[in-house]
Amino acid sequence: MRRAVGRVSAVSAGLLLYRRRGDEVEVLIAHPGGPLFARRDEGWWSIPKGLADEGEALEATACREFVEETGFDVPHGPLIPLGDVRLRSGKRVHAWAVEGDADPAALASNTFVMTWPPGVGTPRTFEEIDRVVWADPDQARRALNREQAELVDRLLKVLAETAD
Repeated sequence: MRRAVGRVSAVSAGLLLYRRRGDEVEVLIAHPGGPLFARRDEGWWSIPKGLADEGEALEATACREFVEETGFDVPHGPLIPLGDVRLRSGKRVHAWAVEGDADPAALASNTFVMTWPPGVGTPRTFEEIDRVVWADPDQARRALNREQAELVDRLLKVLAETAD
């Protein structure tokens, strides 16, 4: 996991993968790995996203982070801009949606090292994302952190506008 040097700390970018099941839309959401999130569920999920490298185009960041955090290839479809949201931490997340499919069982996330338990433990390696699931829009809104839930609504609005 790369951080610190050459990173723009307050800017992240990510992809919201979606698929259609008849008239319904599902989105792929990710649960953060590591011991801090092991017992946290509703409101803690995210889109696969990460920090931008200095000078890196945000679309490129979104695609790179999607691959790093899931192990899935980015589908060969148009990236739909969803704008950005500001997290409570102050970080700004820029997002794009792309239509595709992926098997959650094939998740292959990158890892990070953390001393656990803090202060008395030993360095341990954890997956950055410990699971991904397909969720309908209502499930996704409940699971995603409050600010990122807005991205689902933006996707649905774009899809409705392009269906006309």
